Amino acid sequence: MAQDFKPGISLAGAVDLEGLKHQTKAEPGQAGGAPAAGGYVIDVTERNFQAMVESSATFPVVLLMWVETDDRCFAMARALGDAVNGMNGQLQLARVDVAKDPAIAQAFGVQGAPALFALIAGRPMPILEGLPTDDELQQITTHVLPQLVQVAAQAGVTGTAPYIEPAAGADDAAQPAAMQVPPAHAEAHRLAQEGDYAGAAAAYEQVLEADASDDVARRERAKALLLARSADADVRAVRQAAADAPDDLDAQLAVADVDMIGGQIDDAFGRLLDFAAAHRDQMDPARERMLEYFLIPDAGDERVARARRRLATLMY
Repeated sequence: MAQDFKPGISLAGAVDLEGLKHQTKAEPGQAGGAPAAGGYVIDVTERNFQAMVESSATFPVVLLMWVETDDRCFAMARALGDAVNGMNGQLQLARVDVAKDPAIAQAFGVQGAPALFALIAGRPMPILEGLPTDDELQQITTHVLPQLVQVAAQAGVTGTAPYIEPAAGADDAAQPAAMQVPPAHAEAHRLAQEGDYAGAAAAYEQVLEADASDDVARRERAKALLLARSADADVRAVRQAAADAPDDLDAQLAVADVDMIGGQIDDAFGRLLDFAAAHRDQMDPARERMLEYFLIPDAGDERVARARRRLATLMY
C-alpha cells in the first residue's frame, strides 16, 4: 500500500552518516562524479517538488532519493537513468539529494539513502530502500519499470514525460538521437520542468512565432497551457462545482482540464461535446478548448479522430 505523505516526521536517520566516508567532490557529469541529469532524468528540490508530484498525474515518475556526492549511489543512479532514458518518455526519473533537501525525505518517511519510489497520480509506492544488489537492480530496470508503465496506464496515466536537454558537459553520446529536441525548445522545457507552465507556454509561443510549422512546440504549448490553468486544482472541488452547475461553461471547462491532466481523455472530450450539444450559444469556447486538447495526444489517436468527427457534426 502506498505510504501517505507525513510532514512533521522526525528527520533522525534521514541521511546515512556512513555516506560521509564515500564523498566525492566532482560535479555530476564530470569524471568521477555522479551521472548528470538530462533526457528524461531531472533533479528535484523543494522548489520544484510539488510540480513534479503534480506531473505524475500525466506520466509516471520514479523518485530516487540519494546523495549526489556519495559514490555508492552512482551505479544505481546510472542504471536507472539509462533504463528510463531508453523508455523514451514513458516515465521520468526524478532525483532528490536528501542531504540538500531533507524535508522531502521526511515527507516520505525515508530513513536512509538511497530509496526508490514510484509516483502515479500523486500516490507514492515504495520500491526499495538501501543499496540494491546487482540482481535487485537488474530486476528493477528490466521488470519493475515496465510494470510501472502498465500500472499507470490502468490508472489512466498515459502521458509522455518531457525531454530535457542534458546539462553542459554531460555525455551526449549516452543520449539516443531520437530523444534530441531543437535547441529552441530548451528554455521552454526548463520552465515547464520547474513548474512555470505559463512561462513555458509563452516560450513555446515564441518558438511558434519563429516557425509556425513546429508541431512539437504547438503540442507542448497546449500541454503547458493546460497545466498552467489546472495543475494546482483541487480535483474534488472542481468535480463538485461541475456537478452543481452543469450549465456553467467555466465549471465544465475546469473539470475537462482535470480529466485531461489525469489521462481521462475520452471523458474530457465527451464532457465538452455533450456541453456544446446542449448549449449551442457557447459552442465557440468549448470548441476552442477542444482544439487545444486535440494537440496533446499522439498523432493518429483514435479518441481524437472520434471527437473531431462528432465536433464537425455538431458544428454543421
